Amino acid sequence: MTMNNKLLLDNLRCIPDWPIKGVNFRDVTTLFKNADCLRTISDEMYELYKDKGITKIVGIESRGFVMSSAVAIKLGAGIVLCRKPGKLPCETVQESYAKEYGIDTIEIHKDAIDENDIVLLHDDLLATGGTMKAACDLVKKFHPKKIYCNFIIELINENLNGREKFDDDIEITTLIQI
Repeated sequence: MTMNNKLLLDNLRCIPDWPIKGVNFRDVTTLFKNADCLRTISDEMYELYKDKGITKIVGIESRGFVMSSAVAIKLGAGIVLCRKPGKLPCETVQESYAKEYGIDTIEIHKDAIDENDIVLLHDDLLATGGTMKAACDLVKKFHPKKIYCNFIIELINENLNGREKFDDDIEITTLIQI
C-alpha cells in the first residue's frame, strides 16, 4: 500500500550524485524539519497501523528512529532500537548481511521483543531492501506473533527491487513511491 501524499513529495529533497556519482539521494530530513510533513507522516502511519495491535516498533538506525518514536506514542507501543554493533549497552542479538561494498551487522537488545509482540519495523527508505531484510530476519529470531514493515519512501524506478527480498508473510507499506 502506498499513499503518495503531495505535501510529502513536494517537500522531499533530492541530492544528485550523493554519496556517489549516479545516485540521487532522497533526503528525508527536509520532511522532518517541516512540522506539517512530520504531522502528515505520523498521521498516515497511525492510520495504517492503528488496528493491527502493534506492541513494539523497531526503528532502524538512524533516520528510522524519528518516526518510530512519534508513531509508537500514538499507538501506545514500545520502541526498540536497531543499531550498528557496539551502540547498545546490554546483551544483544545480531544479524549480518551483504551490502554493495561488504558485510554489515545490526543488533537489538536480547530482551527487546518476545513471542507475544506484534512488531512494526520502520525505516526511511526502501531501495535494495538489504538492511530491512536483515532487520526482519533479526526480529524473526524472537518469534513474534506478526511482523510489518513500513518506509516513508520506496524507490521503484531504479530497478532496485527491494520489495522482492521479503517473505510473502511480511506486509510492506510505503508513504511515497518514486
